[in-house]
Amino acid sequence: MTVYLVGAGPGDPGLITAKGLDLVRSCDVLVYDVLVSPVLVDEAPEDALRISRENVDQAVINALLVDLGQRDLEIVRLKGGDPFIFGRGGEEALALAEADIPFEVVPGVSALSAVPASAGIPITHRGVSAQVTLVSGHSAKGEELDYAHLAKTPGTLVVFMGVSHLPEIATRLIDAGKDAHTPAAVISRGTHDDSESVTGELHEIAARAANLESPALLVIGDVVRVGGLLTTAELTQTSRT
Repeated sequence: MTVYLVGAGPGDPGLITAKGLDLVRSCDVLVYDVLVSPVLVDEAPEDALRISRENVDQAVINALLVDLGQRDLEIVRLKGGDPFIFGRGGEEALALAEADIPFEVVPGVSALSAVPASAGIPITHRGVSAQVTLVSGHSAKGEELDYAHLAKTPGTLVVFMGVSHLPEIATRLIDAGKDAHTPAAVISRGTHDDSESVTGELHEIAARAANLESPALLVIGDVVRVGGLLTTAELTQTSRT
């Protein structure tokens, strides 16, 4: 049988792919991330074994998938966003490959594009941003991130899981030469009904986002200003109808 590494999308259960949903509905075992919508978990068959990833070490999950994959079962590993974009899906795939367990990656809608879009922000825009750089906020501590390089890189910078390190990220980018007045946005629980977002300049974005909760995405670049124009246009159109 096969282990399927399925992307559940960024939060809204309607953003899972049709193929991913079909696999969830027909699986024998569902191993799911904490941030996966309960609506999707409930799509698994009533007799399917459901295992939450909550408070379980990654090494344990890897071993569990290998163990399950050696049985005559269809296993779905349901991961938030896309399995291969800061989802540690690569680690799980390597563990399965080393154990000669058949697996298939089913891509998901990533927060990279979906979360900014849910707040009206395009991460690319002709004449404004022709490239996107994405980094993990978990790497903000120490010297893992090359702030000097990031400060000079044009286009849009998207930081995953960076809300707890927001003051340091903003300060170190500015210290490395990034314009303190660069537009920035933080979107909390993007694509969910209770999503919240704030915008501001880079030097002030940490203070403005102080009350937002994880999961949150940080977007830095002139596309944030484009998003503001789009929001204004949408409000104007709504008022005319």
